[in-house]
Amino acid sequence: MPNYTALVTLLAIVLYFSTGLMVAKARQKFGVVAPATTGHTDFERVFRVQQNTLEWLPIFLPLLWLFALYVSDWGAAVLGLVWIVGRLLYIVGYSDDADKRHRGFLVQAIASGALLIGALAGIVLRMMHGA
Repeated sequence: MPNYTALVTLLAIVLYFSTGLMVAKARQKFGVVAPATTGHTDFERVFRVQQNTLEWLPIFLPLLWLFALYVSDWGAAVLGLVWIVGRLLYIVGYSDDADKRHRGFLVQAIASGALLIGALAGIVLRMMHGA
């Protein structure tokens, strides 16, 4: 069982859940009443953090699990933690200023790319060796 990957998956879900709480708090702080998603620049950045995280989860989670199943549970977990660190950097940067989101975005994109390449290589190698 890919236990390490399962733990990282839960951490990613907790991270996403926390972005939802951040949006709720920002709605109160900046007076943006649902269903509005605009109205105050500081709120809009927090909202985009949540949305961008949601946009990346369907890319990240399958890659994470394919890497775990075809390459390594431990390796997937490490790359998953790098992805989470990248998302945290993105959250902190973007919440402060939109121009500060790039470093975190790059870190999580590189981790996703490594998961993609590793998963693809692992699948192809298994297919070639009939396993």
